[in-house]
Order: sequence, then C-alpha cells, then structure tokens
Amino acid sequence: MKMSGAEMLLESLKREKVTHIFGYPGGVVLPIFDALYKDPSLQVVLTRHEQGAVHAAEGYARSSNAVGVVLVTSGPGATNTLTGIADANMDSIPLVIITGQVPTKMIGNDAFQEADIIGMSRSCTKHNFLVRKISDLPRIIKEAFYIARSGRPGPVLIDFPKDIILEKAEFVYPESVSIRSYNPTIQGNRWQIRKAAQTILKSRKPVLYAGGGIISSEAHKELLDLVTLTNIPTTLTLMGLGAIPGNHPRFLGMLGMHGTYAANMAIHDADVLIAVGVRFDDRVTGKIAEFSPHSKVIHIDIDPTSIRKNFHVDVPIVGDARVILKDLIEELREISGGEDAFRHYRPWIDQISEWEKEHPLSYTLDKEVIKPQHVIEKIYQFTQGDCIISTDVGQHQMWTAQFFKFIKPNTWLTSGGLGTMGYGFPAAIGAQKAHPGRRVIAITGEGSFMMNIQEMATVVSLDLPVKIVILNNQYLGMVRQWQEFFYGSRYSSSFIGQSPDFVKLAEAFGMVGMRATRPEQVEDVILDGFSRRGPVLMEFQVDPEENVFPMVPAGGSNIEMIFESPGEKDDPKKRDSILTA
Repeated sequence: MKMSGAEMLLESLKREKVTHIFGYPGGVVLPIFDALYKDPSLQVVLTRHEQGAVHAAEGYARSSNAVGVVLVTSGPGATNTLTGIADANMDSIPLVIITGQVPTKMIGNDAFQEADIIGMSRSCTKHNFLVRKISDLPRIIKEAFYIARSGRPGPVLIDFPKDIILEKAEFVYPESVSIRSYNPTIQGNRWQIRKAAQTILKSRKPVLYAGGGIISSEAHKELLDLVTLTNIPTTLTLMGLGAIPGNHPRFLGMLGMHGTYAANMAIHDADVLIAVGVRFDDRVTGKIAEFSPHSKVIHIDIDPTSIRKNFHVDVPIVGDARVILKDLIEELREISGGEDAFRHYRPWIDQISEWEKEHPLSYTLDKEVIKPQHVIEKIYQFTQGDCIISTDVGQHQMWTAQFFKFIKPNTWLTSGGLGTMGYGFPAAIGAQKAHPGRRVIAITGEGSFMMNIQEMATVVSLDLPVKIVILNNQYLGMVRQWQEFFYGSRYSSSFIGQSPDFVKLAEAFGMVGMRATRPEQVEDVILDGFSRRGPVLMEFQVDPEENVFPMVPAGGSNIEMIFESPGEKDDPKKRDSILTA
C-alpha cells in the first residue's frame, strides 16, 4: 500500500506502540500534523514551547519506561529542542525527536527556517538520522526506537525533509533490527559475577551504591532482593531515588554533595563498593582521589564506556543490571549457604547507625518564617509517597531529595546530569499524561518556574490536575548559597526580588492559585490545594536565607561536609533550635 512520508511516520509510530506525541507545529511539518488530525489514535500534546515538549516527553518516558516522542518543525523549532535533548542524553532518557527540515535540494542553501540540526545535535544525541530516501524511513524509525530504548537509553533525532514528508511510496515496516556496529551486552560475564560474589562474601564493610540505571533497567526488585539477602547498607544517587524504599532500614539516604552524613562516611570507610547503574559523576564522588579510598570496587553497568571512565574498578561487569543482579543473587546463595553468611556485617551496620545519630538530616523550625523543608515534609505526610514528584534544579530539588521518602521507582523526576532549570513543570505534564489517574506534583522555585512558565497554558487547556508547589525565597537559592559560602556574601545577580503575583498569574491562566506566608498556613494550603480536582498552583513564601545541608564544597572530599552557615556556629539561638527531621 502506498503512503506519503507523513502517513508512513504515523503508521510506524503506531507499530512502536506510541500513543502520545509532544510537540509544536510549523510550516515544514504541517503535512504530518494534517495526518494526525485524521488519526485520533495518536494524541498530540501541544506544549507552548519546543523545550517544554522535550521535557514533557522526558517526564512521560521517565515515569513509564516508555519512549517519549517529540515532533517539531525546522529551524528554530528544532534548535529550541537542544537543551531538552542534552538533558535526556545526560540522564539516559529514551526519546525519539522528529524534526522537520527544508526540502532535500535546499539543504545547505540557507533556506527559510533551515538549521543544521544534525550537526548541532551530534554531540548530545545517542544517534541521529537524516532521512534521504522515503524507502529508508520505516527502517530509520525502527532503528531509532531500538537505539533509544536499548543499552544505555538516550535520545535519538530524526531529521525529516519536507519533500520526503510529501513523497509517496510502498510502506513495508521491518520486523527486526540488525545494526552491525551496535549490539549492547545484556548477559554479564559469569566468571566476573562469581568473582563479585566472592568479593562481597569476604568483605566486612560493604556498601551498595546504586543509580538511575536501576530505574532504567527496571531492576528495583532485584536490588531489593539483594539488600534483603545480604543486609548490605545501600545509598542511592539523585537519579536513583526510589530504587529501594526511602523508609527501608538499610537505606542510608542519598550520597554526594548534599548527601547524608551516614552515606558519605559509609562510602569513605567501605572495604567493598558495589556500584550498579552509576557513572561516578563529580557531584557524587567529590574529590575523586579521596572517594571510597579503601574499597575494592565492583561496577555493574550496561554502558562499557562508563566503566573505569572516572574511577578505578576491580571487578567490571558489563550488562543489564536486572539480569546481572539476578545472577549475582543466585551466585551468592549458592556459595554462601544462606543469610547467616552475612551476619559478620553487624558491627558495620552498628557503626553506620552511630553516624546516622551523629548528624541526621535537620533544619531550624521557625514560628515566623516558613521553612522549605517543612513544606516538603508536609507534602510527604499528606501523600505518604503515593504520587509522582518532579522538580526543577536548585535548593528545592535537594530539599525534596532529602526530605521526601520515595517509596517506588519512576516516581521521582528531576534533571540530574545537565541541571536544567525549567525541566520540572513540563516533566510533570508528561508524567500526568502517562498516568492520568495518579497524583503528580511539580515542586519548583520561582526562578526555575519562570523558565517554562508558559506551560501553565498547557495544563489548563488539557485540564491536567498537576499540582504546582513554588518555594519562593526571592533568590536563585543555590547561587545565593554558594555566594554566601565562597564569595564573601556578595550576592551578584542572584536576588530576583519582586516576582510576579503567582496567585493572580495562575488565575489569569485559568487555574486556582493560593499562597502561604506563615508556618501555620502551610498545612491548610496543602490540604486545600490537593483536594481540588484540576491544576492548582500553591506558592509558599519561604525563608530567603535557608541553606541546604550537609554540603560538600566543590572539589572537596565527601567527608569534608559543612553543616551550618558561616557565623551560625556562634549563634546560640540557631545552634540550639536544630530539630531532627
């Protein structure tokens, strides 16, 4: 059967089980949007900016483990996607981004709305394609989805010239994919797995260090099984939160720059470090030469280029985390004789318990000013973790990671690697489309929220019940914190000052807005806001001088944690009013 390029695209997407497309129309891709008008089986989520479309697709993918799909026009439509694509690439989010392009014969002639998106995106995609012949289109789409979701997931871009969008040809969709130069390893080396098991059994002070790769490979059950069998203390990266329940007795909290004291101390003193689905990035390791200096390192990862890229590894195992953890558990059971073999970890667990008591996560409760951590705790108490949380980037992101207990995987959406302000709100839109019956909450700061504030129109037009929580401290909070500690409190361009009236702005867009300015109002606003069925914006005017602790200075060792602001040590009122969270 003959089809146009536009029709082939839609049929191919349906073959890949796609139901939602996030995007924005424009001249070159109008034939595709016209075909979509005639095909109600594919739902278009019209965002108000192309960057918002990519972040929404990220939220959709991250919360569902499906591939997110983006469709935009050529030129500025394509270039507006680049920040989102780079974000997805850093955080291993599977996306297929389809960009329009000028007709084939006009490429390179500086035609209207032409941009070399292939060249621009080469460094921030897992792969990209320029469709040169209509006969190649079904194969390219099949390969794009395979590449995006297999191995270490990531974004794949397809650049689609207008003449090929309009051209007609016979449609034949391939049943399988064969890419000679790309064949991800799934099964781990059996001998290396045995060596890892033997190393774990010989250890006295082991720590499990798991990351976003656990979420991507859906290995959370296997990770929990390993922890249950061995009783090994476990810490998670920012991207790994939810991989084991946040209230699990062996969970140490997040590690790294704003990780817990217990997690960072345990990593430092460990004799064996079992790293799964992580890349040893600088915000986790701190000063690399002093990160886990006494440990033998077992590193399990699907991406062979991540192993030994940043850190020494004694037992490398390349493959899928879920498959390898299953085999590792089997090996441990076989050679250990059962759970009794791990009782010698008890003194180590007792030592970690002492660290947890020594410096628990804490903050200063105030009767006059709202503390942002208090808002996060109240949201957790209300939801009991039964929700999907997205955040932007900054202090609010770290407070949420610290004080919200993520119970399940795929419920925590944040920009980890690139640190993209403006990610959180559109990501919540994508998550809500993937899970229409679930509670989705976007926690943000006033600085980040204004990066993609136009997406308020999207949630209202689609009547999505996303709940927006703005922690408004009138500053770019993390920038201000660094300026306080390392730049002599010279607050250069970090004070935002008078923001828009967010309540009136919400009402102008057609949603409910509400505000808390005092601590006693926090609970009422949360209860009222979450009880309403549609989109709601809740603004909390929080302490402008509150900082995130613990804090490891950039370039410092993870055991060089800071627990108080400059001068706070000498203030008895602040020192004595610390409450344990």
